[in-house]
Amino acid sequence: MKDLSDPPFAEGITAPEWLDRAPAAASEHSAWLPRHRKSGGAARKLLRGFLANSADGELYVDAGELVLTELVNNAVQHGRTSPGRLIFVRFELSPGALRVEVHDASADRPTVRRAGVEDESGRGLWLIDQLSARWGCCPRAGGVGKAMWAVVGKAAGDKR
Repeated sequence: MKDLSDPPFAEGITAPEWLDRAPAAASEHSAWLPRHRKSGGAARKLLRGFLANSADGELYVDAGELVLTELVNNAVQHGRTSPGRLIFVRFELSPGALRVEVHDASADRPTVRRAGVEDESGRGLWLIDQLSARWGCCPRAGGVGKAMWAVVGKAAGDKR
């Protein structure tokens, strides 16, 4: 079986084939995704598969998917990097919490902004703040770019 931590679409594997493989039951999972507008959906599918194979995983699906999608979309939309750069996603389930991380090659740190009533975007970090017990951004260890992370409690918005 192919290791899902390898970049997708490598070695002749197509996106649907790669995404149809659910991760094995474990307390953590990681994968590389292309920096593409469809990567949010791919990341959600990976997270659902990971949580389906985890005890109490269903408690984190709704908030976890929303937080992960916002983090991936931020990396795709705002991570100004050269073409071909990938996004790294990581999930870790521990008793009482799900941690999601999205790494990209851009060193630009996000800023929370106040979206106007008529604005169609600009609420992602606010949503992450509302649905996460805590979240943050840090430089990638030993590498280029940054890691955005969020910890989601058992219930959406659980601020433990």
